[in-house]
Amino acid sequence: MDLATAVQITDVSTGWFDSGIVDGQNKLVPSVTFRLKNASGERLRSVQLNTVFMLLPENEEWDATLTQGISAAGLEAGASTNPITVRGKVGFTGAQPRAEMMQHRLFKDVDARIFAKHGSAQWVRLGEYRVARQLLTR
Repeated sequence: MDLATAVQITDVSTGWFDSGIVDGQNKLVPSVTFRLKNASGERLRSVQLNTVFMLLPENEEWDATLTQGISAAGLEAGASTNPITVRGKVGFTGAQPRAEMMQHRLFKDVDARIFAKHGSAQWVRLGEYRVARQLLTR
């Protein structure tokens, strides 16, 4: 089965999550929320996701998070998962108010690249999304 066509990403939203105060400074981490839709004609089971946060303009891997996309119980043909939220562990810190951090000259944009795999198959890219410069509190 070709996951690149069997699984679709829908209902995507992105932003910078307020991760609290670390070492006396505000911390923001990239966040992406989405659903997976089973676009195949059969039940899909056990799909893993790897969300890679890419720092721009360098286009280098900044952080990556492995998550379960579709459980072993499976997802029926045509059905969608509940929302899946993936947040990076690496982020930006600053003394200024959180909303101002994204306007700082050293703040950089980040893309979230979402890959999927089933069993021992190779990772396939499902999508790439720019993390919006908006503050998320939940």
